[in-house]
Amino acid sequence: MRHQVVIIGAGPSGLLLGALLHQAGIDTLILERQSREHVLSRIRAGVLEDGTVGLLRKAGVAERLAREGLVHEGFALNFAGRHLRIDLRALTGGRSVTVYGQTEVTRDLMDHRAASGAPVIFDARDVTPHDFEGPNPHVTWTEDGQARRTACDFIAGCDGYHGASRASVPARAIETFERVYPFGWLGVLADVPPCSHELIYAGHERGFALCSMRSATRSRYYVQCRADDHPARWTDDMFWDELRRRLDPVAAAHVVTGPPIEKSIAPLRSFVAEPMRFGRLFLAGDAAHIVPPTGAKGLNLAAGDVHYLSEALVEYYQDGSEAGINAYSARALERVWKAERFSWSLTTLLHRFDTSTPFERRMQDAEFALLASSEAARRVLAENYVGLPY
Repeated sequence: MRHQVVIIGAGPSGLLLGALLHQAGIDTLILERQSREHVLSRIRAGVLEDGTVGLLRKAGVAERLAREGLVHEGFALNFAGRHLRIDLRALTGGRSVTVYGQTEVTRDLMDHRAASGAPVIFDARDVTPHDFEGPNPHVTWTEDGQARRTACDFIAGCDGYHGASRASVPARAIETFERVYPFGWLGVLADVPPCSHELIYAGHERGFALCSMRSATRSRYYVQCRADDHPARWTDDMFWDELRRRLDPVAAAHVVTGPPIEKSIAPLRSFVAEPMRFGRLFLAGDAAHIVPPTGAKGLNLAAGDVHYLSEALVEYYQDGSEAGINAYSARALERVWKAERFSWSLTTLLHRFDTSTPFERRMQDAEFALLASSEAARRVLAENYVGLPY
């Protein structure tokens, strides 16, 4: 068995890379250690940068997105009783974001892959990349109890933070940078109309809150909680009451409650691994970096990696040039670190840190005051939110 590119991971980044390479006539195999159902059960982000939307269009996977996605031209920042709307369209020359759940993106990409006839193997156990520092890499896995192997030209590690791709890199060849935050987000997904037609990011003395949505009838809400907290400790009434306490009176009055479809706690961390290329193995998405969800950058940052990597591989196969491959890590990491800074800064502004000194709290006040008084500061925020150019 041989394929030009083996992609490890059938999440949105692996599937999008597969779609773009298949479109260019490049032979790919996608290996996923979980079942299709398990991958689709993951509840993740839902704010897409316009660059991500453009990539999905380019891959031919944006028909349902265009029909069902909610275009947002702004969002609200609430801080200590003060309200500020960030007008994305006005501040960025007409750009916007689209609310469309990551689960739906993944479903669309899976359906597209199936329709194309390109292979994807779910429930592939013990997936391991080999010999990627030389010219003849290969990948092994176990399928239905049988050992499998395929040779390839390149391996794309799109298998997330806990995946085998980064773990296979020798420790001497990689450097990691990490900040673990002392809190998490308790999230609830419910079939209730959102309390606002735009997202609300709220910084409150009791902690952060976010009002988001997946559609006009399905809402996604979050409240900051302890890092060691557990969803079972929160009754539904406790969650809805705490959410309303952290919102401004108008938004709180419009919160419609209902039984959660899903309730979970997400830890927050910033993480980057450098470099993102090791011979013929490339890391992309969560395999290489994690951002706190405050800035809605996780999926979008993965899409940026896929943009650079797909361009590099297409250039290699069509023109015989290794320029894009050699530049991949540096190009991706430049954008990664800018997104890390943006997500870190929003997280620092809007969350309550138990260890904060009076000076640090004054800095939060000053940061919000700067945004409220300076169009230039709001423009920087808006440009980062809609997505920096590739």
